[in-house]
Amino acid sequence: MASSPAHPSPRPDLPTFRHVLQHQGVHAALGYLNQGTTHRYTGVFRFDGQHSRNLVLFDRYDARVRHGQAVPLVEAFCSLVGSQRESLQILNAFTDPLAQQVDTLVVSYCGVVIYDTQGQLYGTLCHYDFDLCQQIPLNLQLLEVAAPLLYETLQRAAM
Repeated sequence: MASSPAHPSPRPDLPTFRHVLQHQGVHAALGYLNQGTTHRYTGVFRFDGQHSRNLVLFDRYDARVRHGQAVPLVEAFCSLVGSQRESLQILNAFTDPLAQQVDTLVVSYCGVVIYDTQGQLYGTLCHYDFDLCQQIPLNLQLLEVAAPLLYETLQRAAM
């Protein structure tokens, strides 16, 4: 039985995302993006050698969660996003041939590339779940626009 709710909230939009990011921060912005999916988690991951390091994580079932664990790239669908340098959606890792390249417990995944200010590969913005999620049309374009905005905000916070 999947842990994700049957129906996500209304589809997130860019103006509201920007407002939430500016006024409530990265974690709240990830929560806002998570409303448009049935995936449990939404996170920003940074490529770090042979690992995908979580910078910020939103867990729809536990608002206290702010960070996840680093994951070896061989166990992360983020590695496919990074190697292909394009958005990726895996509805069911058990049946998707591309998913067989990664040894992971994640079953449903949707991720986009994050580049740094020099255009170099930085990491990913993704939704994921360890259970099979209901198939809904995801707004990949919003994630692709949100990714650099999240990167900029995280970089400003690090200064």
